[in-house]
Amino acid sequence: MDRKYTIKDIAEMAGVSKGTVDRVLHKRGKVSDEALNKINEVLNVINYEPNLIARNLKNNKVYRICILLPDPEIDPYWKPCIKGIEDAVQEFRAYNFSIKTFFFNPESKKSFLKKNGAVLEMSPDAVLLPPLFHKEALEVVKKYEEQNVIVNIFNNQIQSDSIKSFVGQDLFHSGRVAAKLLDLLLKKGQIAVIHIDESIKNAIHMQEKERGFRNYFSERKNQDYTITTLKLKNPNVEINLTNFLNENPDLSGIFISTSKAYQIAKAISEIKDKKIAIIGYDLIENNVSYLNQGVIDFLIHQNQKKQTYLGVTSIIEFFLFDKQIPNTILLPIDIVNSENASFYIE
Repeated sequence: MDRKYTIKDIAEMAGVSKGTVDRVLHKRGKVSDEALNKINEVLNVINYEPNLIARNLKNNKVYRICILLPDPEIDPYWKPCIKGIEDAVQEFRAYNFSIKTFFFNPESKKSFLKKNGAVLEMSPDAVLLPPLFHKEALEVVKKYEEQNVIVNIFNNQIQSDSIKSFVGQDLFHSGRVAAKLLDLLLKKGQIAVIHIDESIKNAIHMQEKERGFRNYFSERKNQDYTITTLKLKNPNVEINLTNFLNENPDLSGIFISTSKAYQIAKAISEIKDKKIAIIGYDLIENNVSYLNQGVIDFLIHQNQKKQTYLGVTSIIEFFLFDKQIPNTILLPIDIVNSENASFYIE
């Protein structure tokens, strides 16, 4: 069994005082080069590893982590994130962490900025947020950096040196997966890429999904497909979609870039004389209902619960174990149909 060495053991082996060893291990106070070299030689021989948990508890510092989350009452896609946060809190409940969640309106840039302003006033040690609004997210991330606040992002990625880590899927390849599925279903025909509610110019996640989708067909150089982009906004989604369907009677496939595939599926389900293939995102209740009815063919599961869990725990482990936060944590792109959906739902 490996021996556990104490400060007293190390001091005796190095021929120095316990106080000198303590200063070296905890990087405080001055130590002569001779004493430092002796202690380091001993540490190398015994392969000493400090008890970071004990050190964290001893210093009594409470690390404050703030989480920005879109209100799941407005968009149910974000509801599993709460469980991911709760799991992280439960796992590390014995340690010195204060974790607080702030909800913002996912349809309002003003709400996003206001909640981030409230978090900035708290001067937390770290923040986890989904950068739904590209321009505004870059602004707030820069402000966090100015306050030396660690920023992890999840769900959709933006490029900034001020961001410590991203947790989520490769959205470009996610779009390619959706394209492959439609290609297998259709072989040819007209396809619509539909974006709902969000401004695509300020939504990198939607851009990346469409870019990957189109890239798949571009690489195949298949002339048997035509691809059209359609942007829809509530409350006129169904009306504008119906008009689009009437104007495009040859439409054979639809790819929805957000979790709101159910809105499209509702209108498509009322068409009795034609099957239009649908690929969407996320296992929210309405989507799964249309999946089981056969209206939606496939859903891509983004595992938002695991995204938030990993986003929070990577921050905690950095403070607790001095473990480096990965620049990127990519989750698998899970393909779900009516046959396996029940295995993904808790």
